[in-house]
Amino acid sequence: MTEQVMAAIDGSQFSAGVCDYAAWASQALGAPLTFLHVVDNHPQTAEADLSGHIGLGSREHLLEELAQLDEQRAKVAQEQGRLMLKAAKERTIENGVTEPATRQRNGTLVETLDELQSEIRLLVLGKRGETAHQASEHLGSNLERVVRTLHRPILMVPETFTQPQRVMLAFDGSKTTRKGVEMLAKSPLFDGIPVHVVIVGAETGDNRSQLEWALATLREAGHEAEGAIRAGEVEESLRAYKEEHGIDLLVMGAYGHSRIRHLLVGSTTTAMLRRARVPVLLLR
Repeated sequence: MTEQVMAAIDGSQFSAGVCDYAAWASQALGAPLTFLHVVDNHPQTAEADLSGHIGLGSREHLLEELAQLDEQRAKVAQEQGRLMLKAAKERTIENGVTEPATRQRNGTLVETLDELQSEIRLLVLGKRGETAHQASEHLGSNLERVVRTLHRPILMVPETFTQPQRVMLAFDGSKTTRKGVEMLAKSPLFDGIPVHVVIVGAETGDNRSQLEWALATLREAGHEAEGAIRAGEVEESLRAYKEEHGIDLLVMGAYGHSRIRHLLVGSTTTAMLRRARVPVLLLR
């Protein structure tokens, strides 16, 4: 199976951004694009006993009606999903993508993506899903679970598409971020886009050596590259650099060096995702 850009869409306000960033990535990578909609048919009404103190016969009748309602909801959800997939396909064709594919699956988003990950070159999804709280710094629970589960690059996108002009890589010399440098260097996704490499830490010989390696790797591949070592708190320092240099796409490793490394999504990564107003490419 050809690896593809896969874009997960739902009824959230982020779906338009997902479509447009997925179209950009598909064209830049020269990879096919597939839109995915997952219908979660887990029972919503049978969890609680709604029969109260009514008689057994009435209770059986009530449960029968509830089952019928669940079936109707599932049919409506599937039809809504088909309409969303159709609209996404039409939008990306207008944006120049040829023959985007669509897939609809039943189950949960995380389980479905786990099953499909061998087909995924890049996953594009929104910061929050349609059932998530709308607070600006809330991170959708699906996104956190997807990052923990998948071993593929994940592009988390905002509501509105902006053509990336400057990329920043949060670099710490770890295996994941060194792979990130090599990926950035050779990926057509970043052709012609200046790359900023930032280390948050002390100005040590080791940090300077790591930064020089990263910049040399990028420049040898033809990229315009610059870098910096910043002292301070990681998330605050990265955010300040991003704002100072007009960064519009952030690349991070999903692993961290903190005590909670075993949680896979480190505290710095989660904080950056929550506050991000630009797309974030997460590497595993």
